[in-house]
Amino acid sequence: MVKIRLSRFGSTHNPHYRIVVTDARRPRDGGYIENLGHYDPRKTTENYLKVDAERAAFWLAQGAQPTSTARRLLKSQGVKVA
Repeated sequence: MVKIRLSRFGSTHNPHYRIVVTDARRPRDGGYIENLGHYDPRKTTENYLKVDAERAAFWLAQGAQPTSTARRLLKSQGVKVA
């Protein structure tokens, strides 16, 4: 199954996440199919969340399942999640 989920990067005690489309069997930080955007949970900049809404909608239409956190972030950016 293809999932939309967060992949962690950044240094220790400074988490940043990529919002990625990946196979559910891959490790959290393993390879991914496509990068849809990024998220900074500490909100250190005004641009702490960026999502390519058009590509996210495409992957959702293809049957990709977002995780609960990814679903919340996509909804906050105006992407229709079923």
